[in-house]
Amino acid sequence: MRLLTPFLMVLLTFPVVNTVALAHAVVTDHTLRIESVRANTAKKVELAFNSKVEIGLSQIFLVSKGDKHTLLTLSKGEKKGYVNVDIPALSPGDYALRYKIFAADGHITEDVIHFSVKP
Repeated sequence: MRLLTPFLMVLLTFPVVNTVALAHAVVTDHTLRIESVRANTAKKVELAFNSKVEIGLSQIFLVSKGDKHTLLTLSKGEKKGYVNVDIPALSPGDYALRYKIFAADGHITEDVIHFSVKP
């Protein structure tokens, strides 16, 4: 009985820990970190998530001055969990990508990535 109690405690806590760790699609990397967006030039940005993403149920908006939101086109990346976003040609200024991502496990993640376009 002394050995059974610790085993049951571990067994009962494992599903909770595992569910929390896989609960949301979180951005682990994106190409805006290493490549700047040039003014007046369209660009494809790649976002890497820690889990598979349902492209058809996800949205990414370009947020510009005046809190203007423009829905952007998404496509599946080459690797699992990667999403490509088509950024239109932009004038110099500050912008953000506001995303609502639907993970394959059914959870929705919302967040913002800020970036600047330099002349």
